[in-house]
Amino acid sequence: MNAAPFRPEELAARFQREYGAAPDGIWQAPGRVNLIGEHTDYNEGFVLPFAIDRTARVAVRVRGDLQVRLLSTYGDQGPASANLNQLEPESAKGWTKYPLGVLWALREAGITVPGIDLLLDSDVPPGAGLSSSHAIECAVISALNDLTSAGLTAQDMVLATQRAENGFVGAPTGIMDQSASLRGAEGHAVFLDCRDQNATLVPFETGPAGLVLLVIDTKVSHSHADGGYASRRASCQLGAEVLGVGALRDVQVGDLPEASGLLDETTFRRVRHVVTENDRVLQTVERLEAEGPSAIGLLLDASHASMRDDFEISCPELDLAVETARAHGAIGARMTGGGFGGAAIALTPVEAEPEVRSAVVRAFARAGYREPGIFTVSPAPGARRIA
Repeated sequence: MNAAPFRPEELAARFQREYGAAPDGIWQAPGRVNLIGEHTDYNEGFVLPFAIDRTARVAVRVRGDLQVRLLSTYGDQGPASANLNQLEPESAKGWTKYPLGVLWALREAGITVPGIDLLLDSDVPPGAGLSSSHAIECAVISALNDLTSAGLTAQDMVLATQRAENGFVGAPTGIMDQSASLRGAEGHAVFLDCRDQNATLVPFETGPAGLVLLVIDTKVSHSHADGGYASRRASCQLGAEVLGVGALRDVQVGDLPEASGLLDETTFRRVRHVVTENDRVLQTVERLEAEGPSAIGLLLDASHASMRDDFEISCPELDLAVETARAHGAIGARMTGGGFGGAAIALTPVEAEPEVRSAVVRAFARAGYREPGIFTVSPAPGARRIA
């Protein structure tokens, strides 16, 4: 990952040097921050992410054969290569599994895709819960959609990249991250119904409210392909089966007292998080539309408490980031992303930003943790061609 992204002309020049020819174009797709709605997506519930002003960019050239060559602007490794006829699930390593997974998923869907040369550049921090992997996938599928004239809709591309994640990468993720990256818009969050994929843009502008949204990257790496994520998903499926519903989306807050008598304690807490989190998403949308971002702080706090106590996907570093930010002026804070590490977000008055930043750094130093990365993000446009 690069701290400062290459400009399109710089990326094109680098591509020319590496591959001996100019790219056919350059596409970019943003990472995302999930404002609220965690682990609700695969339960057919509601989420409220937004595309951020940090992106993955790919320069791509179509080849005349079935070979794929992949290179990034960071690291010292030479191009990775693969043959389209020999792509096998979970066979790729590192970041290359994301573009190769997209190629695999499109071929599985019956779309003819060519061999390509690709150069990746990204300033989305990996492992921070900002969906760096989906940014790569969405940039690649946007490029392939244009280069092959496949005519894929945003929803088609969302489902294809989910297929890549589930079937090729081996991560049982939902559709939230791709939806934010492909459907995002400046100054808005994406209110997504994960049952029918209906997406609505909701105003989310922090500046006019005198606020900034800080991302606190704990530097604790995580992976959605690990057992923690899969076990939480299995608990949700078990809860739905015992309660006799198609998905936890169909359980309401008022149903929880009865559910507590039907489920074991751990499964009940997993279910309670999803059910109450869905309700918090709906409340957040209502408050953003009626009052603006200054009205959602307590909902962010409640979301973090639920993920910490009921879903048990936080970690000491995330808890410290959230507690410290709140104690020094943030109006609301929560971990964001799949959990077990990654980043927290803190909705903070502009005048309190310096104190929140310094207090979190001091708290991490006292605890003996790595120094966190802290930066602001704003809702940004979704995936598109830039050159």
